[in-house]
Amino acid sequence: MAEIITVEDPADPRLGDYTSLTDVELRRRREPAEGLFIAEGEKVVRRALAAGYRMRSMMLTPKWTAVMRDVIDAADAPVYEVAPAVAEAVTGYHVHRGALASMQRRALPDAAALLAGTAGAAAPVPDGQPAAAPRRVAVFEDIVDHANIGAAFRNAAALGVDAVLLTPRCADPLYRRAVKVSMGTVFQVPWTRIDPWPEGMRTLRDAGYTTAALTLDEDAVGLDELAARRCPRLALVFGTEGDGLRRATVAAADLSVTIPMGGGVDSLNVAAASAVAFYALAPERRAR
Repeated sequence: MAEIITVEDPADPRLGDYTSLTDVELRRRREPAEGLFIAEGEKVVRRALAAGYRMRSMMLTPKWTAVMRDVIDAADAPVYEVAPAVAEAVTGYHVHRGALASMQRRALPDAAALLAGTAGAAAPVPDGQPAAAPRRVAVFEDIVDHANIGAAFRNAAALGVDAVLLTPRCADPLYRRAVKVSMGTVFQVPWTRIDPWPEGMRTLRDAGYTTAALTLDEDAVGLDELAARRCPRLALVFGTEGDGLRRATVAAADLSVTIPMGGGVDSLNVAAASAVAFYALAPERRAR
């Protein structure tokens, strides 16, 4: 059972993990380097713990102490109780959810091992259990917006995607904003980086995946046609809203696929596009 420690000074070094959370560039440099990420809100903290991540510390405002009592009782890390004003001074914003936890990152699995289902406990999967070989994989290329990454993970968790691969330039899914937008589902879906890229398309092919690049190319097939092919292992590859996928990525894919649209709209935000594609291609939906 963790001891609840009252902290009144925002400059207290024990709160160092939570300082300046609004400074995106600082967090991008610091969190991966120090091996930590921040979980914000009761649901997100609980999902991180359920996924097997180790808690370094927790910072709570008083009204959340009772809500998180079971977590406190099970914790072997310090729990700091602070007034709302102190929490705001430390983080740089109004902490309306009142519960923050600093969590220890885990080493990401090799992409080939994740695709083969042999990544073991190193893979970020619920309860630390080994991942089964995924049937549906989403690959995101150069998506630098944390909100889009968080939304894409939430879509993947809800709509039958078994794993997510991120190219080297993609935003960090364990950055606070991404975790918050995902509602903690970044902890549910096994994921890793695929590097180098687009050479990594060969890794997908070697693992037996049909690779489908989401593009506006004239020769692209519609989602319904791709669904009708019933690919046993399918990797959907998404690019940025403005530039789309790299030409080398499209050339390396087995086929191009597009979302038919009207109203003079030619493309969707990547988070919206992923939700449409995941739903249309979900094996459970086709079975029904």
